[in-house]
Amino acid sequence: MPEETEQHEGTWLQWPHHYTYGMFYRNSLDQTWVDMTSALISSEKVHIIAYNDSEKNRIINLLEDGNIPLTNIDFFIFQTDDVWIRDNGPIFVENEENEQVILDWGFNGWGNDAPYDNCDIIPSLISSIIDLPIVDLSAMVFEGGALEHDGRGTMMATRSSVTHSSRNPDLTEEEIEQYLTNNLGITKFLWLDGVYGLEITDMHIDGVMKFANSNTIVTMNNEDLLYWELSQSDIDILYGATDIDNEDYNFVYIPLTQNDVTTAYGYNLGYKGSYANYYIANTVVLVPNYNDPNDNIANNIIQAFYPNRTVVGIDVRNLYENGGMVHCVTQQQPIDNSTGILEPLNNDFKLFQNKPNPFNKYTEIDFILDKKSLVELEIYNLYGRKLKNINYSELPSGKHSVTFNSDNFENGIYTYNLLINNKKRTYNRKLVIIK
Repeated sequence: MPEETEQHEGTWLQWPHHYTYGMFYRNSLDQTWVDMTSALISSEKVHIIAYNDSEKNRIINLLEDGNIPLTNIDFFIFQTDDVWIRDNGPIFVENEENEQVILDWGFNGWGNDAPYDNCDIIPSLISSIIDLPIVDLSAMVFEGGALEHDGRGTMMATRSSVTHSSRNPDLTEEEIEQYLTNNLGITKFLWLDGVYGLEITDMHIDGVMKFANSNTIVTMNNEDLLYWELSQSDIDILYGATDIDNEDYNFVYIPLTQNDVTTAYGYNLGYKGSYANYYIANTVVLVPNYNDPNDNIANNIIQAFYPNRTVVGIDVRNLYENGGMVHCVTQQQPIDNSTGILEPLNNDFKLFQNKPNPFNKYTEIDFILDKKSLVELEIYNLYGRKLKNINYSELPSGKHSVTFNSDNFENGIYTYNLLINNKKRTYNRKLVIIK
């Protein structure tokens, strides 16, 4: 799993809209997204997900009103439930063949606490647009903000947001760890118990601490962690953490806000804010700010870790009222030289994502053969059971397009691959049927 500090191709944002929580919600958050976009466009591409064409045009007007050039921005029209792409979005990793793939974990609205049907399929939609292979991990619910890792195989997370029955009632902790080892390369697990039900994420770790680099943890002092409602036993585990070589981490402490956070429209939330939830881009670091005396203190501490990047404070007061900060609403896409198609090791064939996806009745599946081959299309459900096998017999070399008809399939998410010459399979792609 690439570190956040590695070079990005771009950053993904899900722009706020009014279709789930109303106009006030959308309008109160717009400026934070404008500010993040403004800071990021000089660093990398910004991939903005808009709910529909009307919202896309509204966003363009907001950016133009802010004198923000659109040259490093692209737009994708996907319906979403909310803005938290760190949790519901794709996680980009390299597989064993050093090919970039998208991990698509299950997402259930933080334990069925919020609408999630639209957001759950965002990784699949992104995969279909940018033509990256997708790894279906929907058997395990997992949110991106629930894990911090040091880039060398050690992770920290809370059980309350990962292993709790609200997320994974049918998986043991050992089975969850195996998923994380197999797909993220995690080999050492530092578990805090966390606090279930404290807030909607059930204590995501990215609000508590961050690996500044492979040997340094940024977090709060003991008093502030108790204020954040970590137990003393969790604090002891955090402060006693060691890396894969059992070496102690260095610790740097950043404050909470000096005052309780007050929104931009004057509502006092009655609690303080964290600066640990910052986001590292190519040339900037976005740090949550609260119009608080401690903003500059936290910004300067964080700036010292990243001398080749510029810290930009992002006003998150209204966002914080709704449960998150900048790391929660950003998702990095690392640079990948092979973006666009799936190329298995033998290079005999290439499989593209079906389009459209999701679809109702018909979708097109394209693939390329480097030589004459026997081709079969295999369709599976999410439990790995093969539902259909379509034999296209022997096809010549070149690009082919086949039409898939969903008449005999119910609404849902399926996977498909190609079987070539009865012995070689492509990676699975995800197919989404909405009737």
